[in-house]
Formats: sequence, C-alpha cells, structure tokens
Amino acid sequence: MKNQIVDKKTWIEKRKAHLEKEKAFTLRRDELSAERGALPWLAVEEDYRFSSAQGESTLGDLFQGKRQLIIYHFMFDPEWEAGCKSCSFWADNFNGIDVHLQQRDIAFVVISRNALKVLENYQARMGWSFPWVSSLNSNFNYDFGVSFESSSAENYNFGTSSFKGEAPGISVLYKDDEGNIFRTYSTYSRGLDMLNGAYHFMDLTPKGRDESNLDYAMEWLRRNDEY
Repeated sequence: MKNQIVDKKTWIEKRKAHLEKEKAFTLRRDELSAERGALPWLAVEEDYRFSSAQGESTLGDLFQGKRQLIIYHFMFDPEWEAGCKSCSFWADNFNGIDVHLQQRDIAFVVISRNALKVLENYQARMGWSFPWVSSLNSNFNYDFGVSFESSSAENYNFGTSSFKGEAPGISVLYKDDEGNIFRTYSTYSRGLDMLNGAYHFMDLTPKGRDESNLDYAMEWLRRNDEY
C-alpha cells in the first residue's frame, strides 16, 4: 500500500482536520464513560466461592479491600490444557496494571471455569502475574453470561448473539461499606476492545489491524510463546 505523498504544509493541514474528528470522538467517549458510571446497579445475592492461591475465596474476598472490582472472564474450558489464544492476547495487556488500579480503589482479577492448578500452570507458561481464580465449582460463569451449555438460542451479549461453551467478557462490581455487592457493568464481544492496548497501537498505523484479507479476523494470532 502507498498513500498520497504531499508536502509538509498539506500534511499538517490534513492531520489537523483529522484531529478535530479525534477530539470529537474523545469527548463522546468521555460522555459514554460518564453515562456508564451512572447506570443502575444489580444486587449480587449468590454466595459465590472460588479456588485461589489463598484457598477458598468468596466474591467479597476478590475485592482485596477495595470498593470496586474489574473481572476479566477468560475462556478456559474445563477440558482444555491451554487457555483461549484470543483471551491470552488480551491478558498479555494486563501485567502490571493492578498496582495502578489499586490507587483508584479498584481491584482486578481474572476468572475462568477450569481447575486452579491448570490455570496456574498456564499462567506460569505465559509469564503473567495478575490474580487468577477458578470458578469451576460454582454457577458464576453461567450467571454472568460467559458459559453456556447450548447455542440453540441467542444467549450471549445480552441476547444479541449465540454462543456455546466458554465466552469472554468483562464485569465490574461494587462493594459498599456494609459488604453488599452490586454488578454495575458487563460487556462482551467488541466491547472488550477497550482492554486490548496492542490493538490500539495497531490502529495507529497505516495498515491498522490488517485482518481484512484473512479467513477470519484473528487468524494471524498465536500465543506469546508460539510465534
């Protein structure tokens, strides 16, 4: 590919014109973030239990003393020995962020429906350090719309698409001073793009994600130790 070649004055004019659109997009994103923060909450009443490196953990334990909790729902079927390569791509963006999130009253955890030992082995292989717990012995994944027995109906992404087995997602929870927990937000499908910094870097380049000529969008992707 080769775009139009222009002089510096024209290049700056074109760039400034595009900058106005970028500013408008940024302002609209700020508005959407404010609207997201003002959405109604849903009480979480189930006593979910998880297997963690510290032993059995309640949902409240995952907050690690913070009021807010961000969960990445990582696709990892109980029959798999390796995690989903797409979720692994996302998870490569997570290392080191938790220390910064904690300064804004936010805890971060990854949750999957597989045995804790399998998760720990895969985490060591991938070189990740973020908290990861197992929801294998609870209904947590099903209740949060990321595990499905059948795809006979539109069951994923708030009933807008169908999925069978394990699916990815993000959920946000809040815990008040009395220990009550509320679900404030969940997103799935393309809503997950916001957590993949690598894709946003690609979007800055002329070729972008460069996936249009592939059999499917992420055909090029491998786990970080498989390229």
